[in-house]
Amino acid sequence: MVVTCVAILAVDFRIFPRRYAKVENWGTSLMDMGVGSFVFSAGVVSARSIWKGQLSKKSTPLFRRLAASVKHSLPLLVLGVIRLYSVKGLDYAEHVTEYGVHWNFFFTLGFLPPFVAIFQSAFSIIPSYAILSCLLGIAYEAALDFTDLKAFIITAPRTNLLSQNREGIFSFFGYLAIFLAGQAAGMYVLPRQQQIAKDATRREILQKSILARLVMWTFIWSSLFFFSTSYYGLGLAVSRRLANLPYFLWVTAFNCGQITLFCAIESLCFPDIYKTGDIETEKRKCKEATSRVLHAFNRNGLAIFLLANLLTGLVNLTLPTLHMRQMQSMGVLVAYISIVCGVALLLDRQNISIKL
Repeated sequence: MVVTCVAILAVDFRIFPRRYAKVENWGTSLMDMGVGSFVFSAGVVSARSIWKGQLSKKSTPLFRRLAASVKHSLPLLVLGVIRLYSVKGLDYAEHVTEYGVHWNFFFTLGFLPPFVAIFQSAFSIIPSYAILSCLLGIAYEAALDFTDLKAFIITAPRTNLLSQNREGIFSFFGYLAIFLAGQAAGMYVLPRQQQIAKDATRREILQKSILARLVMWTFIWSSLFFFSTSYYGLGLAVSRRLANLPYFLWVTAFNCGQITLFCAIESLCFPDIYKTGDIETEKRKCKEATSRVLHAFNRNGLAIFLLANLLTGLVNLTLPTLHMRQMQSMGVLVAYISIVCGVALLLDRQNISIKL
């Protein structure tokens, strides 16, 4: 979230290295990882409701799941409509090849929950979100490679509503696969660490140790990614515009690896956080072990992201960002991120958590 808030404005200045900006069709970059990571992290957090349902041993009917998912989607869809009309009304610069003429990332996030609710029904047939995500990613890649879908997304003229927004509509399937992979990670990341006996077998360690399972899944996703892109494998190229199979595997492998690194740091540097036996003491120790800025961003992620987008638009409408010198650019960027971080810290200090 912090890196994204910095990058969405920094990319509009000449001092921002072009290799970090989003690619047009094929390749990987820092900003290409951002959108996928948002979806993956949303999937991780959504596993919490699944765990609650499994613990209560109550199965929610599909209609109720859909109704609840639509309720969660509405704020994001409203934000998508607001962004659409504000961008068109202000004649703000936009890259049509990113999501399409009318589509934006808020629509992608907003349509995810209803489709995920439907896939929860498939979970009773294939009880693994990781396998479900792979099947969806493979099916979408097959549609790209064995039909005219890939050519349609990249080269078709924009003559109707579908062709005008083809990138956002069809890449949605890739993001849905990423979301399901995030749910798979959340199923073993969110539960509390179980006590592991000193004489535990390797299988018991793998079943009970969160870090061991993260290492295993990072290896699996990374191996699948290298197979999909290597010369001796499928030989495919990563495309954020298509959200194809290699992009799905790249994002999933990266995020699993990143969570593995965080888990290893926590296990090494703060081994006694979850051994207090008291919830309030545990919360206090967790907060003490966390960066103040990261904790503040985490409490009001979406609100801070909206603020960053509004400030980015304001700067671009009032300043000639592409023509500013290096020191001027750095001055604007430092002031911008200071305001964003300052608002996040102020909300945290006032114990305000804005939930949409």
